[in-house]
Amino acid sequence: MPRTLDGLEALPADFVWGVATSAYQIEGGATEDGRGPSIWDTFSHTPGKTRNGDTGDIACAHRELWESDLDLIHDLGIPAYRLSLSWTRLQPTGEGELEPRGIAFYRALLERMREGGITPYVTLYHWDLPQALEDRGGWTNRATAQLFADYVDRVMVALGDLADDWITVNEPWCAAFLGYAYGAHAPGRTDPVAAVAAGHHLNLAHGLATQRIRARRPEARVAVTNIVADLVPASDSAEDLAAVERLDAVNHGFFLAPVFQGRYPDAAHAVLDRFGLAELIQPGDLETIAQPLDRVGVNHYQRVIVSDGPGQGLADAREVPAGAARTSFDWSITPDALAAVVQHVAREYTDLPILITESGASFHDYVDPEGRVNDHDRVAYLEGYLGALAGAVAGGVNVAGYFAWSLLDNFEWGEGYDKRFGLVYVDFGTQRRIPKLSAHWYSRLIADHAAVAREGALPTSLPA
Repeated sequence: MPRTLDGLEALPADFVWGVATSAYQIEGGATEDGRGPSIWDTFSHTPGKTRNGDTGDIACAHRELWESDLDLIHDLGIPAYRLSLSWTRLQPTGEGELEPRGIAFYRALLERMREGGITPYVTLYHWDLPQALEDRGGWTNRATAQLFADYVDRVMVALGDLADDWITVNEPWCAAFLGYAYGAHAPGRTDPVAAVAAGHHLNLAHGLATQRIRARRPEARVAVTNIVADLVPASDSAEDLAAVERLDAVNHGFFLAPVFQGRYPDAAHAVLDRFGLAELIQPGDLETIAQPLDRVGVNHYQRVIVSDGPGQGLADAREVPAGAARTSFDWSITPDALAAVVQHVAREYTDLPILITESGASFHDYVDPEGRVNDHDRVAYLEGYLGALAGAVAGGVNVAGYFAWSLLDNFEWGEGYDKRFGLVYVDFGTQRRIPKLSAHWYSRLIADHAAVAREGALPTSLPA
């Protein structure tokens, strides 16, 4: 039988294969066991904010079905699972002692994972800020960064023994700019000054949280995850090239450079100082943000063509998806964009091992009359993107793993239940799970890679 992926031999023997989810998108149980409201509860219950008024109140009912969901991961032979902890399930108001029922839930889940040979990668913040903290300014309030660090400290005491791999913050660009500048995500604000403050304080929260993890679990591996698009100029004109530089500074440099270089890029200051960036930075902030890390998390979804503004966002740049092939989100399907992104991160920011902590595509999946979900488009997507990634690894980029987004079809934020990213189909009315063709393909890919590793043809890792 032919192998599932050309270039599989380029990936090291200890390459991490996984799937990813986040708490609000799958758990449901929004008012169970003392859980408090988050900004996403408030946002999704506000008329007009989400497609069809969808909320995460039930989502995939993972709070009740977690054992069978872990069985799915195990049966598919997927070695690693990236999940997030619900801040408000563990600490309903963002302050004080942790909720014992929340601790019990996550301890049971993590223990079951370890017993089943599934390695947990735990994200500490995936956008579910306690509403009580948003009422006091949310991420625009510098105190929220310290409260997050205090929360992380308590989590490490309660759960730190059950995982070796921790991710502090997921996609701070989305939390800051989609949430505070563009109003597309919770808390739904449209204030660029607030967005820049939120971005700096999320960076600070990452640094403070890393310090707390190191103090409690010195042996833990720590990363932060940023979303990185492949930005391509519409032409070689000076204006379009400058637009790419501005957009890259706002979307990427504003978050990657302080973490890995201890500074905000000049291009970021040039765009964002008019929104208060320079005044936000207090003595010691950049040193705190630039804590030594073990890996760099990269989420990637698309390539965009960039031209000079006036256009979208703070960078005054126009963005359109590249290429004719698109997902149901209208995001471009350009596999070599993933290779370009990891090359860019390795060249510009850090030589740490890169984890692709999210990569995937939404399509109009359906169950056929025989009860199957034959998502050939997603299989082609995975084959193309993973082939391009293997090519980048063969070229010397240190990529340590890949987490497919997502394990399950789930609540896709402002798009509600309209966009399906899962390797496993979810009938939300019955909560029935159906592994799609892509799940079986991914399972065989992982088995193929393990077989190649057993042949002794792979390096144990790439040099750091």
